[in-house]
Amino acid sequence: MTPIEAVVIFAAGLAAGTINTIVGSGSLITFPTLLAFGFRPLDANVSNTVGLVPGSMSGAFGYRRELVGQRSRAISLGISSAAGGLTGAVLLLAFPGAFETIVPILIAVALILVAAGPRLSKALARHRHAESHRSWPLAVLFFATAVYGGYFGAGMGIIMIALLTIFVPDGIQRLNGLKNVLASLINGVAAVLFIAVGPVHWDVALLIAIGSILGGQIGATVGRRLPAPALRLAIICVGLIAEARLLLA
Repeated sequence: MTPIEAVVIFAAGLAAGTINTIVGSGSLITFPTLLAFGFRPLDANVSNTVGLVPGSMSGAFGYRRELVGQRSRAISLGISSAAGGLTGAVLLLAFPGAFETIVPILIAVALILVAAGPRLSKALARHRHAESHRSWPLAVLFFATAVYGGYFGAGMGIIMIALLTIFVPDGIQRLNGLKNVLASLINGVAAVLFIAVGPVHWDVALLIAIGSILGGQIGATVGRRLPAPALRLAIICVGLIAEARLLLA
């Protein structure tokens, strides 16, 4: 790895940590960056997941005030989230060839989720009902979302916020704090498996980790004041570049 590549990967981790804490989809910054530097999709995904876990934890810590009184939610949704994250990670390692084939599809889906995120959340908010975070429909939906998160994960935060908006009548900042905790759990269980048996590039993971830890704090403080449309536009642009590179390769 050249010094320039190291700086770019660190910067990508910083941006991803910030974006993950605010809106999610930070992997659409780091993952395409690693692809651009010649890493295989599987190696890039595994190393990216391991590197972003500390950033997710940093973002969750930054939202600690909003997490007060949400322990029961975190525990009940955490069970299905952890199970789904581990399932997705197992599927990724069991069928690596399939992952490389469907990466363009996954990126496209994630980009659609990022672009449609605000409208989706507003539309779903109209159907919000009484507190039901322990109900089986939400648990099942979170399990499915966590499977996707353990397998790939870009855009997972958008899905999680949408689901929480439907099922949990609470403020968006408190729900975002809960989202960060659950994302840490999903990525964390996947990362444990990847560390044990996956092709982790530790130099890459460490650079992303350092950057994402700083980004998590930025996202939890200054990042809330940044215009969300500008962040989404940046994510979409990077994702489109990655999509074009994969399709034309």
